[in-house]
Amino acid sequence: MAPKFGTSGLRGLVTELTEDLVKDYTRAFLAACPQGTALHVGQDLRPSSPQIAGWVMAAAEEAGMAAVDCGVVPTPALALSSMGAGCAAVMVTGSHIPADRNGLKFYVPAGEISKDDEGRILGALGAPAQGGQATRQAQDGSGAYVARYVGAFGAEALKGLRIGVYQHSSVARQIMVDVVAGLGGTPVPLAPSDTFIPVDTEALDPETRAMLSGWCGENALDAVISTDGDADRPMVADAAGQIVPGDVLGALTAQALGAKVVCTPVSSNTNVDLMEGFAITRTRIGSPFVIAAMEAALAEDKAAKVVGYEANGGFLLGFTAQGPAGALPPLMTRDCLLPIVAPLAAARAQGVALADLVAGLPPRFTAADRIAGIATEVSKAFLAEMTESADKRRAFFPEMGAEQAIDLTDGLRVTFDSGEVVHLRPSGNAPEFRCYAEADSAARAAELVALHLTRLGKELG
Repeated sequence: MAPKFGTSGLRGLVTELTEDLVKDYTRAFLAACPQGTALHVGQDLRPSSPQIAGWVMAAAEEAGMAAVDCGVVPTPALALSSMGAGCAAVMVTGSHIPADRNGLKFYVPAGEISKDDEGRILGALGAPAQGGQATRQAQDGSGAYVARYVGAFGAEALKGLRIGVYQHSSVARQIMVDVVAGLGGTPVPLAPSDTFIPVDTEALDPETRAMLSGWCGENALDAVISTDGDADRPMVADAAGQIVPGDVLGALTAQALGAKVVCTPVSSNTNVDLMEGFAITRTRIGSPFVIAAMEAALAEDKAAKVVGYEANGGFLLGFTAQGPAGALPPLMTRDCLLPIVAPLAAARAQGVALADLVAGLPPRFTAADRIAGIATEVSKAFLAEMTESADKRRAFFPEMGAEQAIDLTDGLRVTFDSGEVVHLRPSGNAPEFRCYAEADSAARAAELVALHLTRLGKELG
């Protein structure tokens, strides 16, 4: 797959992320976007990440920009430290995709790059190096990130809870342990791996789900937590090992923080629309679109208590919230820790299990999965045909009944008269086709995803 640049930054096969390409994108970013006084650089645990991070820092230094080597660090922790210093940042990560791929995520001093920034970077590609020399320094970007949550939620927020920490190859594997302990819980580290494991928190395989359930029983756990590779997406399972979907964590976190405005993609669970006290804005899928909606809300009312989250659980805080023990300043980039900590702390404060807290939400259930190995152009052609032809949709959805509404905000999202939803969308940065579904039971939502992924496989080969 040739490297692609989009809402998740630059991504591609490691073999195609050459030194020249990486340096070209780094130079273009520094030339086209604000950068402050230094470029902060972090990396995940992929075997290819150290070399690519070295190329990024070398390109900055060759352009006369000081480089700050933050080492292995969660993406939101890198963003927190670089934004706090008024500096730009580049995170070397492929997120949840396999280790044969990697990528770059770009941050300006104000936060994630926008769609306009993307255009400027693409326009600056190919410019020659200007020449120059700058210094490099090392910095731990994790300490302030841990302190952020321990300070806001306090030393007893998780007191009495045994929390399993599925460490795998997450950059946050030790940070999660430190935060649970700092909040008074008992962390139980589980399954660290020296081999990179591409955990997709939106589409956990049956083997992983069974493993989580087994750990809960074997270790008497109240929950299991984890993240994807670069720790901007959470994973939370309750005491029975049942996954709490990311958009459910998002709704619970918004509720716990006292948010009033919620910006979330069209694919997120509609339970939040049924909850009291929220004004909802739906966006295309991708954090830049969520951030743009949050910024629009703040432009209209600078005191707006606005948050954003995605179906994958990445949570964005747009106002200074009050935790049980202190203030929680804004962090408008996808974060994994807040949607892990806030629901667990809320459940403990209410004296209920996490599963009971989830059960108190409006009964709407989502499921999602993907089929890999589908070329983007094939996916787009199929989706265009489905969008344009009611007959094609009836043939693809023969058992779903009449259509109630079609939403083309991002892909094809069909709501049927039954209230069930099926949403089809090609990935923007990998050869994958995603299917989302929503129904009145978790089993039915999962059934809809499985049914339509099978059908997609037959249609697209």
